[in-house]
Amino acid sequence: MKLREVTEVLEDLVPTSLAESWDNVGLLLGDPEQDISRVLLAIDATDAVIAEAESQRCELVVCYHPMIFDGLKRVTAGSPVHRALRAGIAAWSPHSALDVVEGGTSDVLADALCLATRAPLRRGEGASRSCKLIVFTPEEDVERVSRAMFDAGAGVIGEYACCSFRSPGTGTFHGSDATHPAVGEKGRLEQVPELRVEVVAPLTRLPEIIAALRASHPYEEPAFDLVPLMREPGAGLGRVGDLASPTPVHVLLARVRAALSLRQLIVAGPRDAVVSRAACGPGSCGDLWREAHARGATFWLTGEMRHHEALAAAQAGMTVACTLHSNSERAALRPLAEKLAKRLPSLGVDVSTADRDPFEIA
Repeated sequence: MKLREVTEVLEDLVPTSLAESWDNVGLLLGDPEQDISRVLLAIDATDAVIAEAESQRCELVVCYHPMIFDGLKRVTAGSPVHRALRAGIAAWSPHSALDVVEGGTSDVLADALCLATRAPLRRGEGASRSCKLIVFTPEEDVERVSRAMFDAGAGVIGEYACCSFRSPGTGTFHGSDATHPAVGEKGRLEQVPELRVEVVAPLTRLPEIIAALRASHPYEEPAFDLVPLMREPGAGLGRVGDLASPTPVHVLLARVRAALSLRQLIVAGPRDAVVSRAACGPGSCGDLWREAHARGATFWLTGEMRHHEALAAAQAGMTVACTLHSNSERAALRPLAEKLAKRLPSLGVDVSTADRDPFEIA
């Protein structure tokens, strides 16, 4: 299959429109028309990961951290970018979009804590991944126009397809001498019974949907509206919530280690406390502990924290557990790989075994 087909599914699973404005996400290397048969998922596209992709004949690396973040002034031999380009390996990154989307890195950490309830700590700044398209069409043409939009990707809500709302009304128009109206005559005011058709349209498919609308609509100038939608309520950075029952800190630490396949955690603050409400944030979300504390959490799980932030959190009575940066993100790769494989069963999907955090506790 083509790279664009894979990235369309990735965009649906992790809409890059949800990413923070400072981020560099989406397709970073590659030709949308190149053929893809295998994909490798990793946190960092290091030289070892690119070598692994070569050995497994993967033409695409989905790297959580952007392979290209700041502007590059040169690409020379010895760099992972150069090696990937030489090997024809494409790179796509979700980064902060995966942090905020439901089921992403924040939720994987919340699962490790076994939060019984959860809500985002901070709403993301990204936009919604869809809009509402409203078109007005004569009653006798509504099925043809609707079907064309559905076939182009409109009207999908969860597991339901061909979703629309229709309401009757009256359309009016006055065509100039240069027009060729499909209904009525030019040069006079016409009134036509019409149906207002509303569908949800994913932004990634919007050009195709609009083209299908125009091609199927009987009017020379079909009227339609595009209405921005708010982002999903569940999207946001970090999670905070209640545990199913009060849990001693040492039990919670053991639970996190097991869930994330870690031998050790870096811990600050009370070790003999019992936790009823906890919070988490992936990567370098150490500064979010204040928001977690303000919302009643007494346990904070993240990748890394600054020295003085950890001191302040401990002074405030919070227990802090740090996994090291990428260890707080890596567990989210497997669920993403499973979702991608389910959507594209003919695509080979692997999670890197060469990918690991650069720091180890010796």
